Amino acid sequence: MSKHSEACCRIPPVMGEGYEPKGQYIDVGGVKTYVTGPPDADKAILAAYDIFGFFPQILQGADILATGDTEQSYQVFMPDFFNGKPAKMEWYPPRDDEQKAIVGEWFKDAMWSIHKPKIPGILQAAEKMNPNINSWGIVGYCWGGKMASLIAGDEPGLFKVAVQTSPAQIDAEDGARIKIPTMLLASNGESVESVKAYEESLTVPNHVERFDDQVHGFMSARADLKNDKARAEYERGYQLALQFFHQHL
Repeated sequence: MSKHSEACCRIPPVMGEGYEPKGQYIDVGGVKTYVTGPPDADKAILAAYDIFGFFPQILQGADILATGDTEQSYQVFMPDFFNGKPAKMEWYPPRDDEQKAIVGEWFKDAMWSIHKPKIPGILQAAEKMNPNINSWGIVGYCWGGKMASLIAGDEPGLFKVAVQTSPAQIDAEDGARIKIPTMLLASNGESVESVKAYEESLTVPNHVERFDDQVHGFMSARADLKNDKARAEYERGYQLALQFFHQHL
């Protein structure tokens, strides 16, 4: 487990509701992408969202990663992998066989094997937009957490560091393949055993931490930012993520 300076990354106050995103949606390599942060930054972060897409909580998180620390800013790119058709919050948890069938059908187009090959092209297009970029990190939320884990093992040359929050389908075999520094911030929605096995499989610099009083998706779409405790842990999660990026990116 890596050590972090508590003086680092004093992020701005998180808004509980009514957040106005600071970035913009632009085409990056043929993919609608939320882009935030300095357009001339020399370091960038690819953000892989959760199955619910561009929720205010995850856009606020991207803005925090981009400019939450005055000493080091990043340009953040969040592609719309699902092409405007994310999962719907009311589908979860599925209440009956009909809803289970709807979710199963939706996931046929959301397999990581479909979307992972898009990433190199997105990075290349981003670097054409901002030629200053010389290094990349990746942050993944839930569905995107699994994406970050897979690509950190399969495409280690693309990114220098990976951060996962509430990752889906945690698999120690994925962890054993990872070749770049990796952070995993788990919620009470991920089993203690799977997180422990994943941590033990890592052979790279890493920081694994549980937020056992927080729900799955506590740093993305499921974050209840009107709740004081949830908002504080959301902030702490982003502080940890920024510290890890500062250390390794």
